[in-house]
Amino acid sequence: MLTRISSCAVIGLDGELITIEVDVSNGFPAFIVVGLPDKSVDESRQRIPAAIRNSGFDYPFSKKIVVNLAPADLKKEGASYDLPIAVGVLVSSGQLKEYSILDSVFIGELSLDGQVRPCRGVLASALWAKEAGYKNIFVPYENSKEASFARGVKILPVKNLAELCAHLNGVKIISSAYAEKFETNLQEQEYEIDMSHVMGQESAKRALEIASAGNHNIAMSGPPGSGKTMLSNAMCSILPKMTFEESIEVTKIHSIAGCLPFGVSIIKNRPFRSPHHTASGAAIVGGGTFPKPGEISLAHRGVLFLDEFPEFSRSVLENLRQPLEDGKIVVSRAQGSFEFPARFILVASYNPCPCGYLGDSERECVCSQYQIIKYKNKISGPISDRIDLNIEVGRIPFEKFDESKRETSFEIRSRVEMAREIQRKRFFGLGILTNSEMTSQMVKRFCVLDVQSKAILRQAVSFLHLSARSFHRVLKVARTIADLSCEENIKEQHLAESLQYRQKTD
Repeated sequence: MLTRISSCAVIGLDGELITIEVDVSNGFPAFIVVGLPDKSVDESRQRIPAAIRNSGFDYPFSKKIVVNLAPADLKKEGASYDLPIAVGVLVSSGQLKEYSILDSVFIGELSLDGQVRPCRGVLASALWAKEAGYKNIFVPYENSKEASFARGVKILPVKNLAELCAHLNGVKIISSAYAEKFETNLQEQEYEIDMSHVMGQESAKRALEIASAGNHNIAMSGPPGSGKTMLSNAMCSILPKMTFEESIEVTKIHSIAGCLPFGVSIIKNRPFRSPHHTASGAAIVGGGTFPKPGEISLAHRGVLFLDEFPEFSRSVLENLRQPLEDGKIVVSRAQGSFEFPARFILVASYNPCPCGYLGDSERECVCSQYQIIKYKNKISGPISDRIDLNIEVGRIPFEKFDESKRETSFEIRSRVEMAREIQRKRFFGLGILTNSEMTSQMVKRFCVLDVQSKAILRQAVSFLHLSARSFHRVLKVARTIADLSCEENIKEQHLAESLQYRQKTD
């Protein structure tokens, strides 16, 4: 008997229909899986018979079983096809009703005792099932809360194969999963590091506020111990709370990458990723035989912190060019091209020289001029050109150690959210959210300068040798500074403050 059952493969970040055909017939006893399965799929031939037998059902050992995973030209990976294959075997052998699997998608890995184990990318599969018009999707119990946020399709959590079969035969119905209410009540205590914990560094905090408000990239240079890492770690505490759509987007990426924390159904706080400088290009941008999101995609809608920026491999840093410009990364492999979102805030920190004390007021630099030039040349011009704000984080004076009153992250975040709301209204219907995403045409439309500001900018272009990209980025930052001041138009002081952040690299 031939049975067709629906499952889903996650290709890149999108789901794709996998039709599993199971044929149980007379012939030489065998269990054959075809359709470009990888090793984990092929090993289902050992897992499924044991799971069926240990769940109290009869496995047709005397029959020839052929399983086809269609389309045949798409390579299949992972153990998530165990559950649909087992259901197909039981239907084809007459132990389950065929009509019970209609309009349903099945996903799950089976253990030898019939328990259903969690899988990666379940949220992406549930979203695909909703768009494809399926009524039900059967998922592992541990993944049910994650999948339940795909509103519009019935999520049925499965603990084991016996429970699923009882449901399909109408003996004991499985209750559908209900999504918890989406709430993002950000409080200061949710973050280990608050801006009020950072002593002094008001100018650096101001730059981080601007970067957070407009989603701009920022680089910090300063001697060891000046607070660069602490400032970077505190940045997430001043970013605005994520919308439901952003949370779904971020959760889907982390689920596919296998980085969704245990017991977390949806990610509500903005991600903060801090890879070590020894990370490979594939780890940063994504890739592999079956391409998965890298660190830049895991930082989507959040912060990518690269500490010791010049210590990263030059080839790794050059890989950041496209995502910093376009907010996405395209990974090309023999089986096709895969696009991953990468709209993050780059926060880079580094020392001014190899020893770290160039320009320090209290310690003398011991580096030669050649060492300093070689160190700074590790960061190429095109990468520097894509950084909007460059600041120096100096040594903290003693007076700041005993400072009692410091602005909290909550106070800073309130201003950031106000600026983001201004941008949301400005770009409504244009497909972008923040000033950093503006195209050149949008810059021309929304960053209008008066006569005095144009004169300042004309001088700056000549004096700082600004490229066309830097020119537009200066205007975008000035637009953000104006938004933080609740000003409709960019004024001279906004442009002047924006220009001072370009002087470090230009």
